Amino acid sequence: MSTRSWTIRSAQDFGNVIAQIRRERGMTQEAFAETGGLSRAWLAKLETGRTSRSLEHLLRLLRRLGASVTVTVEDDRG
Repeated sequence: MSTRSWTIRSAQDFGNVIAQIRRERGMTQEAFAETGGLSRAWLAKLETGRTSRSLEHLLRLLRRLGASVTVTVEDDRG
């Protein structure tokens, strides 16, 4: 099993990672949103970094504290 990691600095970074992983798994926005009980429209906003400002503010606060956010995905496909 391999792992991949991304450092998240902005809501846009976070959305890009979500979209990339979703596409690699062959899922549509509709199917992925459904698995999490979300609307496809909200997921589309998340993937383009246009969700609420809360995520952007949280990431900014963490950066100012010297912290970083990393998304790590275990990939059992290869």
